[in-house]
Amino acid sequence: MSESVQQLLMWLIPGAPLTAAILIALFGPKVLRGQSHWLCWLGIATAFGCSLALLTSITPEGFAVDPSQPAVVIGYEWIKVGSLDIRIDLRADAMTSIMLSMVTGVSLLVAIFGSGYMHHDPGYPRFFAAVSLFVFSMCMLVLAGSFLMLFVFWEAVGLCSYLLIGFWFRKPSAAAAAKKAFVVNRIGDFGLLMAMFLIWRTFGSLDFDWVLNSGSTEWQMIIGANRETITLICLCLFLGAMGKSAQFPLHVWLPDAMEGPTPVSALIHAATMVTAGVYLVARCTPLFVWAPTAQLVVAGVGAATALIAALTALMQYDLKRVMAYSTVSQLGFMFMALGAAAAGPEYVTPAVTAAMFHLFTHAFFKALLFLGSGSVMHSMGDVIDMRRFSGLRRVMPTTHWTFLAGAAALAGVPPLSGFFSKDDILASLSAGMTHGDHRLYFAIIFLVAVLTAVLTAFYTFRAYFMTFWGPEKFPEEAGAHPHEASPVMAIPLQILALLAISIGFIVGPLTHRFSSYLAHTMGLSETHPHLHWGLMLLSTAIAASGIYAAFVMYVRSPAKAEEARLRSGRLYDLSQNKFYFDEILTTLVVAPLRRLAALSVSFDRTVIDGAVDAVGRLPRLLSQAPARLHGGVVGNYALVMLLAATAAVVFVVQALGRQ
Repeated sequence: MSESVQQLLMWLIPGAPLTAAILIALFGPKVLRGQSHWLCWLGIATAFGCSLALLTSITPEGFAVDPSQPAVVIGYEWIKVGSLDIRIDLRADAMTSIMLSMVTGVSLLVAIFGSGYMHHDPGYPRFFAAVSLFVFSMCMLVLAGSFLMLFVFWEAVGLCSYLLIGFWFRKPSAAAAAKKAFVVNRIGDFGLLMAMFLIWRTFGSLDFDWVLNSGSTEWQMIIGANRETITLICLCLFLGAMGKSAQFPLHVWLPDAMEGPTPVSALIHAATMVTAGVYLVARCTPLFVWAPTAQLVVAGVGAATALIAALTALMQYDLKRVMAYSTVSQLGFMFMALGAAAAGPEYVTPAVTAAMFHLFTHAFFKALLFLGSGSVMHSMGDVIDMRRFSGLRRVMPTTHWTFLAGAAALAGVPPLSGFFSKDDILASLSAGMTHGDHRLYFAIIFLVAVLTAVLTAFYTFRAYFMTFWGPEKFPEEAGAHPHEASPVMAIPLQILALLAISIGFIVGPLTHRFSSYLAHTMGLSETHPHLHWGLMLLSTAIAASGIYAAFVMYVRSPAKAEEARLRSGRLYDLSQNKFYFDEILTTLVVAPLRRLAALSVSFDRTVIDGAVDAVGRLPRLLSQAPARLHGGVVGNYALVMLLAATAAVVFVVQALGRQ
């Protein structure tokens, strides 16, 4: 592929969804209306086709042969002040191409599903305009050639999530969830801003090709002279990633994002917003390699998040909320893998590859599970409480088998995609357990990962069995005839199910296609990973034990689930109430900030506004003084004359005294 063709593809990837968003916003409400989805489909499909073409061009035989020489499209000069020269450039390498293909491919399937799910909604054009804008923002984030450009579209992704989570803004819970997501993410964004400031001060640039170019002698000298600063930069970068990828304690916004339409949930949880944090840390691998303390923090926070989210998902009855906490937990797995690079330089590439491979496979089966949950919700009259329906496998056969495929992939059933990617993460953690200076630390994290994997298999199949097994039971809202998804909703489910089943075979450790391709990324190197038969047996046992426990408690002997609930007592309450993190944050953070805000408002109104108002009243008082002195009252005239005479006498006496 020629360089000019490749550059055209790179502009079309974000340009097509942006064009669709603009056209739908302009013509959707009055002209397109119920046909607005066609422009969205066309824009995202164009981006997906161009992403696949770009994917095939960035190979050892393609344009970007040298990882230090990625494909770059020069845009235009945005800011030039002194030595600060910021351009809108698009930059693509192997990691970029993988992300773009995943983002646009999954987003296209979600958009197709959304046309059936949202077809009666009065905000139909607004929905597809926002979806198109969301895909554009995410593509630009991935294609960014500098930290500043990444931050701009980092914020654009946050804006789009706010618009889509609060899509039904007249619903108080949806409006509150949108605001919560927006505010919590500002905490992480502060970390990213601080990291950018430190990067500029340390490297004198924000361009990826300079800041992350570990092959440069000058770069290595800068690193050697600023090791503590590099650690601080990485910690700040990770704080930014914690916000977007919902890591503890900034994870509280993601489950509430379920208030948006179900296709939005699939889009956020699988392909767009939450993947940005993992992508940021993986992209900045050349910096994190020199900050082992930061890597340990990444792994530790990821482990805590994975376990807490899995424990919370155990006792949730909202099907979408179970999937939401599952996303939080799986993101924790990815960060555990990224932190495992602290085991040593030779383990950096396998660790990053494991994290990115799980990100890749997770996009397919998590989008499938969310869309499957949406299909159930659509059929059950918008009811999503699993206690109010059961036995749907006969009524909804397509949704049933596709949901089962996604659940099995998430649980790590061999040989589905989740099995291979989760096994790679366990392999990375086991390397940290046996090599490097932090073996005990990674041994604990490995045990947390194993426990979390068991819990994942259990709560995933708990949701599956409660929804699709047992006696047929439907809520009153579902009416007399619960139904299967329409073809426009069923086809994306079937495609995602096939991908969840087969993608591990196609690009996983059996073929090494994913790892060999990702190696053509700055900071990574060519590796030849091996199959870990012992860990594969462990992963199989983990999945089997969790699924069997769920089967016993929710199919064979449902009374045992109630017995377990009664015995767990306080632990059940903790899980169902999300460990009271919302209440804790409200007490420790929100309430004090509200009191501070009230105090600030009071100070502003009484002191600041009072002083300003006093200054404003002074000219009026001065202007009124002559009117009062010349008001026609004889007594006032006499008083003025007396004061003037007294002043004159005093002046004369003082003057004579000086002589």
